[in-house]
Amino acid sequence: MKHLSKFFVVALLVLGLNNLQGQDENNPWQVSFGVNAIDVYPTNDTSASYPTGTLFSEFFNANDHWNIIPSVSYVSVSKYVGDGFSVGARGSLNRIEKLGDVAVDDLSHYAIDGTIKYNILKNTKLDPFVEIGGGYTWVDEIGAGTFNSGLGLNYWFSDNVGFSVQSSYKHAFEDYGVRHFQHLAGISIKFGGTDTDGDGIYDKDDACPEVAGLEAFNGCPDSDGDGIEDGKDSCPDQAGSKEMNGCPDADGDGIADKDDACPNEAGVAALAGCPDADGDGVADKDDECPSEAGPAENKGCPWPDADGDGVLDKDDQCPDVAGTIANNGCPEVTAEVQKQLNDYARTILFDTGKASLKTETVSVFVDIIRILNEYPNAKFTVEGHTDSVGSSKLNQSLSEKRANSVRDFLVKEGIGSDRLTAIGYGEDKPIATNNTRAGRTQNRRVEINLVK
Repeated sequence: MKHLSKFFVVALLVLGLNNLQGQDENNPWQVSFGVNAIDVYPTNDTSASYPTGTLFSEFFNANDHWNIIPSVSYVSVSKYVGDGFSVGARGSLNRIEKLGDVAVDDLSHYAIDGTIKYNILKNTKLDPFVEIGGGYTWVDEIGAGTFNSGLGLNYWFSDNVGFSVQSSYKHAFEDYGVRHFQHLAGISIKFGGTDTDGDGIYDKDDACPEVAGLEAFNGCPDSDGDGIEDGKDSCPDQAGSKEMNGCPDADGDGIADKDDACPNEAGVAALAGCPDADGDGVADKDDECPSEAGPAENKGCPWPDADGDGVLDKDDQCPDVAGTIANNGCPEVTAEVQKQLNDYARTILFDTGKASLKTETVSVFVDIIRILNEYPNAKFTVEGHTDSVGSSKLNQSLSEKRANSVRDFLVKEGIGSDRLTAIGYGEDKPIATNNTRAGRTQNRRVEINLVK
């Protein structure tokens, strides 16, 4: 029996120490120290050689039955292993002067116990518990194994420091063993939790263990104090609203200032938060005509139509002269204008047999140039014609030279060279008979015709 009890105690201690491995809870370790009292009277031990009372009789009679030494007389250590359970070990010493109603001479008392404790209430200041375990007790160097059971109470002044009281019944296995109650009272200290950032939230519960934060956000910070933790705050250094993911919206247009190109003026999302007073899709800050709708290509201004012909200047090839839509905003050369132009052209005179212009005919060019300028996008052919007098080859050459002579004069006077083409037809296109002098005079002519 003696060896069996020793084996039981050793097994309990080994089990407890093994269970201490690999655990990780807030402040899992608890160390307690204080005074203990030994009372053998209320044990109902009829087999003892000293008189005892019935079970729990005179349980609180400290004066007559308790053995106490006025110093620290016990130390215990335990570790929380989860679900309210802790395992640990305790060592105690005492001096026995009272065995029941019998006075004895200073018997020594030593005990080593393994404990399994269950905390009934968790995370409270008032912390009751039950405890079972086993150990070995020596009274005056006679040892016996014990089975222990008890009740206790911790009162925590803070997360780490508290006051503990406990009472346990220790039943000796051996007949010569001393059955007794042991009462404990002392200070308890919890430790072992890690709080790297010092924010009062242990790392295992801290979503941001290396940055000090708030309990409301599981240990994560809220730098700008807007009630949104930094990790979910798009603007962690500027107080904002939940609707804006923690960012401010100074102008209240529903666009966060960080995304708002005009943070102090309410605007529209399509224009990055800038206003558009005329609704033309161009932000006022970029709109040269903010009160008048116009296209973005023209910086928010409407396209002008300077000549009022219904063709916008951007599409009008003749923006300063009223024209027709069909002719891209330029005036169209009518048959009447064409006739008038050729009436003038046919009065152009050349030196006989030459391409040089006669001095007296230069004045007619004033009217021709005026007409050509009225149709600035129109292109014309300057056509030279001769009568049939002379060789056909010479007449062809002369008609070409005369056409070019007229073209060169017009270009010199400001008509665009790209608008005029010189062509000589020689005697091939008569408009009258070459058999009379009057007919030949009509055939010697210059025409200026519209290129259609």
